Amino acid sequence: MKRRINMILEPNCYKRGCKHFLGVSQSDGTEATEFVYCEAFKDGIPEEIAYGKNLHKKPFKDQDNDIVYEK
Repeated sequence: MKRRINMILEPNCYKRGCKHFLGVSQSDGTEATEFVYCEAFKDGIPEEIAYGKNLHKKPFKDQDNDIVYEK
């Protein structure tokens, strides 16, 4: 039987050193509910910013604030 290993990837915002990055949240204390969050996205950083090519230099559509990437 293969064991499934949940592992969160290192997000681009962390690698780039964004001052607004807050870390990883585990709402129930397990890896199954892990997500990365920041001051701009307290409920989870959108995938295209965290793991895609969007550098978040301007507010994201439907973003509730105007916080963007800052070194």
